[in-house]
Amino acid sequence: MKSTLIFFLIGYFSVSCCAQNSDKNDGKSFLPIVNFSSQQDRENMMNQLGIKTLRPGYSGDNKAPNRANSDQALANPFPNYPDPLIFNNGNQVMNPQQWDKRRAEIIEDFEREVYGRVPKNVPKVNWKVKVIDSEYIGFTPVIAKQLVGQLDNSNYPLLNVNIAMTLVLPANAKDPVPLLIMFGPSILPAPSQPNREDLELINHAVKDLLIKSNPELKAIFEKYPAYQPIASQNSRINPISARPIGDPPTAEQLIAAGWGYLLLDPTSIQADSGAELTKGIIGLTNKGQPRKPEDWGALRAWAWGASQAFDYLSTEPKVNIKKVGIEGVSRYGKAALVTMAFDQRFAIGLIASSGQGGTKPARRNFGEAVENLAGGAHYWMAGNYLKYAADQAKFGSKNANDIPVESNQLIALCAPRLTFISHGAPSMGDSNWLDHQGSYMATVSAGKVYKLLGAKDIGVSNDYKIEKMPSVNTGLLEGKLAWRQHDGGHTDAPNIKYFIQWANKFL
Repeated sequence: MKSTLIFFLIGYFSVSCCAQNSDKNDGKSFLPIVNFSSQQDRENMMNQLGIKTLRPGYSGDNKAPNRANSDQALANPFPNYPDPLIFNNGNQVMNPQQWDKRRAEIIEDFEREVYGRVPKNVPKVNWKVKVIDSEYIGFTPVIAKQLVGQLDNSNYPLLNVNIAMTLVLPANAKDPVPLLIMFGPSILPAPSQPNREDLELINHAVKDLLIKSNPELKAIFEKYPAYQPIASQNSRINPISARPIGDPPTAEQLIAAGWGYLLLDPTSIQADSGAELTKGIIGLTNKGQPRKPEDWGALRAWAWGASQAFDYLSTEPKVNIKKVGIEGVSRYGKAALVTMAFDQRFAIGLIASSGQGGTKPARRNFGEAVENLAGGAHYWMAGNYLKYAADQAKFGSKNANDIPVESNQLIALCAPRLTFISHGAPSMGDSNWLDHQGSYMATVSAGKVYKLLGAKDIGVSNDYKIEKMPSVNTGLLEGKLAWRQHDGGHTDAPNIKYFIQWANKFL
C-alpha cells in the first residue's frame, strides 16, 4: 500500500506541475489520464478514507475455509433493517406528502454512502443514427435503429465516450407502444440481407475486383462457375420447426405483445472494471483523475446512461413515454434497480437476480457480502462504501449494520411504480450467493410504502421477519410490487411472459 501511495503522490505532483503550465498554453493542455490498476484504485480510495485494511470477502466455494454462510439460522446477525417510513430523526411518516421528504432523505444517504453522486458537470449527449433497418422478429415486421450517443468532450478531449444502443419497434403499431430498456450489447435483431438478384450483382463485382488484383483467380472461377464469394446469410429454415422447446426469446415475446425494446450497452457508458474508472463517463467528468469518496460508481453511471436513453425516447413518437421500463440481470439487475429508484420517470422495473448492492440486504450474513463488493467490485459503488468493510481505519472499523440505508429502502424508492422482483432456482444456477430469502424479506418490507401511497404490494404483511418466501413458480403478481422465483437459472427469461402479462394488466 505504501508503494501505491508513493506512486499516487508522484502522480499528484506531476499533475500539479502540468496544471501550473496549462495557463502558458492558452488552456489547451490537459492533465494526463491517471492509469491505475483496479487494486491501485482501491488502495488510493482507502488512503483517502484513512482505511488501513479491509476484511476479506467470502468464497462461493463450499469447500473453501472462508466459504460464505449458507445456514439460515446464522443469516441474521443484524435483524433490524432501517424502516423506510421512519425519518432519520425517529419520526414516523404519516402520509404521502411526508413520504416525499423521507424519500429525499433516503436518496441522500444512498448517494453519499452507497452509489455515489452524479456530478453537475456531466456533458451533454448528442444522439446520432447509425443504421435504420426494416427487419422481422418472428413473423412481426419491426423497425430497428442503431444509435450512438456522443458525449461532448470539449472540456477534456483526451477521452471519447460514445453510448451504444439499439431501438426496436413494431413496424405496424397504430399507437405509441410500451417499451423496455434492457442492458446488453447494442445489436440489430435480424439485419436485412440482399435478395438473390442484388447478391448476384455484388458477387459479379467482387469477382471482377479479385481477378484484377490476382489474374490467376480467373481460371479458378471458371473451374467453379457456381461458386459465389459471398454466400446468402438467409438460412431458409422454417422458423416454426426450428424453434427450441420452451418460450420464445425475450425480444420476440415483447414484440409479439405489442411492446418495443431498447438494448443499451452499459460498457459503452462505463467499463465494468476497476482499472477503467478514470475513463468512460466517470473519467470524462473527472478529467481522467481518480474518484473522490462521494463520486459515482459504475452502477450509478449505468443508471445515468439509462436516463439518457429515456431522454432520447421522449423524442420518438412511436414510444409511449409514460410506459417505459428498465430491465437487468445480475450486476445489471442492480443497475436497473438503481435506475428505477433514482429516476421516477421510469414506469416499470424488472429486477432480476441482483444480489448484493441490489435487492439483497447488506445486513444479511448469507452469500455475497459487503466485503465482497469492497474487495472485488468496489468500482460499482461510491468510494465511501469501502468504509463498511473496514477492519482497521482512522475511524475504527465499520460493518454492514453501520450503513444508514438498506435494500428494502432502495425497493421502496420505486413505489408506487410497477416493480417486479425476479429470481431463479439455486439448483439451476441462480446461486444461493444471491440470497433469495433476503431479497424476499426486503421486498416484504418495502411493501409498506406501496400501501402508504395507495398501491397494492405483493399481498402479505410487511413483517419481513416472519413472512415465508413462496415456493418456486409461485408468483405474487396481484399488486404493483411483484415477486416471482422461476425454476430456471441465472436469467429472467422464464419470467418474461409473466412480467408482460402483469405489466399489461396495470398499463
